[in-house]
Amino acid sequence: MTRADSLAREIFAGVANKWALLLINVLGDRTLRFTELRGAIEGISHKMLTQTLRGLERDGLVDRTVHPVVPPRVEYRLTEAGGALRDTVNGMCAWTRRYLDEIESARERFDAGR
Repeated sequence: MTRADSLAREIFAGVANKWALLLINVLGDRTLRFTELRGAIEGISHKMLTQTLRGLERDGLVDRTVHPVVPPRVEYRLTEAGGALRDTVNGMCAWTRRYLDEIESARERFDAGR
């Protein structure tokens, strides 16, 4: 196994969860503050939002900017890599919509044969 394969697995594990994908989608082309992100994603806890943002920032998918004001203002935006991942995820969603009927039919045939 190469270092690239190992790194790819690490990155996929970090972004292949519902919170990371939702955050990437919500950020889109916008810059948002923590409270705006939390309000936009129903059901995410403060702790999970913090952990997910840190992971995305660590992988270079989200950029965190702290403005030197009192109280501090922190904003998040997708990096170029994060935007490219968002495009990829949107492509996967489009694929799902396009083939949804075929997928459901295949599942029904498979399940009926069991």
